[in-house]
Amino acid sequence: MKKIMVLLSFVCAVLLGDELEIAAKAYEAGDYQKAFKYSKIACDSGEYRGCSGLGILYANGQGVEQNYAEASKYYKLACDNGDYGSCSNLGLLYVNGQGVKQNYTEAFKYYKLACDNGEYGGCTNLGLLYVNGQGVEQNYKEAFKYFKLACDNGVHIGCTNLGFLYVNGQGVEQNYKEAFKYFKLACDNGEYKGCGNLGVLYENGQGVRQSYSTAKEYYGKACDLGDQQGCDAFATLGKYGY
Repeated sequence: MKKIMVLLSFVCAVLLGDELEIAAKAYEAGDYQKAFKYSKIACDSGEYRGCSGLGILYANGQGVEQNYAEASKYYKLACDNGDYGSCSNLGLLYVNGQGVKQNYTEAFKYYKLACDNGEYGGCTNLGLLYVNGQGVEQNYKEAFKYFKLACDNGVHIGCTNLGFLYVNGQGVEQNYKEAFKYFKLACDNGEYKGCGNLGVLYENGQGVRQSYSTAKEYYGKACDLGDQQGCDAFATLGKYGY
């Protein structure tokens, strides 16, 4: 299963204080240097969501030279002071060995801290560690638990990952209809892999009546959302007249 881990969106945080508001508006407008300036003011003043914003800017190389070591420093500062989205982002750096030595045990620690405090992206990332046996013993039932927690709380990549477990019979009994349900939920909420995998189910007649035209429709949706595999599958069915 491909790892899909998403950085906390800069603009999703609840904004308090003029500096954070200015930083968020600047980020949204693409003025990353201004976003950096006011995030730094906020962070230095003890507003730790500003520190989280600095981490994102350093990780993405926006308004500043990309520097994962600096990103990890600011994520940790924010995480240690109750910004749990930063804990999840710090876990991602440990998974990828960016700015820190790769360490799945540390990644697990920070994802768990995020998940336990209502940052549900951290939950789906915990699930991925359980699927891959990274930092913990491989355990598909635990993966299922965390994917479902994420999915039930609006992290739709978690729904896609649940679908994969149902397709493969990992941690649950194989059930294509349940896989369809979760892929559909993900797709309906703009998660392209959910759409692409709905296409696969329709093409293979798994959990649904086989329909190449419907498969093509979902591959097209995946393609429109940026999935190259969806584009390729759409084109392949088109060559066969569907």
